[in-house]
Amino acid sequence: MNNQTVTATLSAQEVSEILDQFKEIREQLTFLIGLTPQERRQMTKMGLKSQTFTTRALDMAAQHIDMMPRHLDVEEARRDLALFEALNPILQAVNHFKELLEDTQMLAGSEAYAAARLAYNSAKVTGKNRGLDDVIEDLVVHFSAGQRKRRGHLALRASV
Repeated sequence: MNNQTVTATLSAQEVSEILDQFKEIREQLTFLIGLTPQERRQMTKMGLKSQTFTTRALDMAAQHIDMMPRHLDVEEARRDLALFEALNPILQAVNHFKELLEDTQMLAGSEAYAAARLAYNSAKVTGKNRGLDDVIEDLVVHFSAGQRKRRGHLALRASV
């Protein structure tokens, strides 16, 4: 089990400043394109082998331009390849950053939920007839619904 804890806060102003910085980055990358899920599935993807193939084929095409179809724009294809290569380290950094954000959010949520369960269980034991009955009943509804949903999710995962 993970023994790490997170102790941090982000003010609304800090969140706003961070989002502004992302907006600035987005404005630097004005050429970014959004694809639909269907377009992503249908598109040919470039990996390491196809990147090597692309480089070699474009070099060959540039050396033998007289044998190439007129509509083939080798220089444009080279610019596309250069952009693909330039975006790679940025994409790797963003993916790593995204993973850190998700892990930190998951840990913070887990810690908050564990504390809430402890408070709920303590209130059930010590709060009866001490002014917490309505709150406990409200929490029972939310906690029970969450447990049913979780059990259904676990049952679904076990059947897959």
